[in-house]
Amino acid sequence: MLTELCGYLKNWFEVKKCYGDFVIADNSISFADGTALPLQEGQHFRVIGSIFNDGVYEYQRATLKDESFNGSVWCLAIPPDVLTLASDVSAWRAKYEGIGSPVMSPYTSESFGGYSYSKTSGNTANGDNGGSWQSVFGNRLARYRKI
Repeated sequence: MLTELCGYLKNWFEVKKCYGDFVIADNSISFADGTALPLQEGQHFRVIGSIFNDGVYEYQRATLKDESFNGSVWCLAIPPDVLTLASDVSAWRAKYEGIGSPVMSPYTSESFGGYSYSKTSGNTANGDNGGSWQSVFGNRLARYRKI
């Protein structure tokens, strides 16, 4: 979710960008020459240019596929509020983006026979009757969004 959230925000909270050849082995990432990356345990980082591992991960807690690649690794400083927001968005999506969810239908009611329907009112305050996670969490997202 962090990869998608940061992409939507156009804000990766990067503090340092490292470029070159990298090796991922046994859930650890380093420069190809063995030099360690300037990451601390629990810090988030972004992998770019990898075949199997592009995305945002937590250092020393991620499950990564072994590979060598040329690209970049960004050291990130994602604020705790954004991590909480990502968790809240994930929970909302699990609840409201299922196939039977009202969010998946533009209608609040239908009837057959003489056929009539009601379209959603766009009430997204709690996720009912339409809306995306971006609109539901818009107020919280706006603070961190870059243009």
